[in-house]
Amino acid sequence: MREFNQKKIALINDVTGFGRCSIAVALPIISILKVQCCFIPRAILSNHTGFDNFFFEDYTPKMKEYINNWEKLNLNFDGICTGFLGSKEQIEIVVEFLEKFKTENNIVIVDPVMGDYGKLYSTYTDEMCKKMQDLIKYADVVTPNLTELCKLLDVPYPNETPNHEELYILCKNLSNKGPNKIVITGLQRGGCIENFIFESDKPYKVIKVEKIGDDRPGTGDVFSSIVSGSIVKNESFSVCVEKATSFISKSLKFTNDLNLPPNYGVCFEEFLSELK
Repeated sequence: MREFNQKKIALINDVTGFGRCSIAVALPIISILKVQCCFIPRAILSNHTGFDNFFFEDYTPKMKEYINNWEKLNLNFDGICTGFLGSKEQIEIVVEFLEKFKTENNIVIVDPVMGDYGKLYSTYTDEMCKKMQDLIKYADVVTPNLTELCKLLDVPYPNETPNHEELYILCKNLSNKGPNKIVITGLQRGGCIENFIFESDKPYKVIKVEKIGDDRPGTGDVFSSIVSGSIVKNESFSVCVEKATSFISKSLKFTNDLNLPPNYGVCFEEFLSELK
C-alpha cells in the first residue's frame, strides 16, 4: 500500500485576533490548500497595530522552548514560512530553527516584512536589517516589496519604479545571497500593481493587475500563504504567484464593494473555497 504523507508547513508569525493578518489569515488559506499548517507564535495580539489600541504579548522568551519540543518529537516539514519578526532576538531564533529543521527536501519561504514606500517600520533597526540579511541566506523563496528588496541589498530606494531589466538585476544580486526564487510584490506602475517573478534558471515574468482601493493590512500574508501552500505541492513558482495575485485582486474588489475600513483587512473568506 502506498504511504500517504500530507504536506506540512511550519509557519512563524503573530497570532492576531482581529484585523485579518498573520496566522489568522495563513491558517485557513494553507489548510484549504490541503496542507497542514503548524505555527510558532512570535507574539499574541488582540488586533493588529493599525488600530488605536491593542493588547500585545511578546512570545520571544517562550519560542525556544516551544521549538525544542518539536525537535524532541523529531518533526519534519515540507515547507517553512516566516512572516513579521519583531526583534533581532526573534530573527536569531528563526535562524537557529532553520539550522535544525531545514533539509535538502523542504522549501524555506521568507516574507521579509520590514517596511514599505521606501521607509522601514518603526520597530525596525539597522541591526535587524543585518540580521534579516543573514536570514535570507537560508531562503529558497523570498517575497519582498521594493523597499524590502533595497534594504536587503543595501541600495537606495529609487525615486520611481525601476524598469524590468533593472528589477532583474536587483533580483539577480539578491539571488547570489541564497534564494533562487524571488517575487517583488506590489510594484506600482501606471495605475496597476505588478508582481515581478524571478527564477535563477528562467526568464523573468510580470503579473499585472488593476490597483483596487487603498492598501490593506494582511494582503502580504494572504499572498505568502497561497504561494507557500502551493509551492510545497510542487506547483510552478509562476503559477503560485498568479494564483495568489488573482485571489487577492478578487478579494480586494469584494472588500472594496463592502466599503470596509482599511484596517479590517481583506475579506478573503468569501473566495476560500475556490482555492485548490
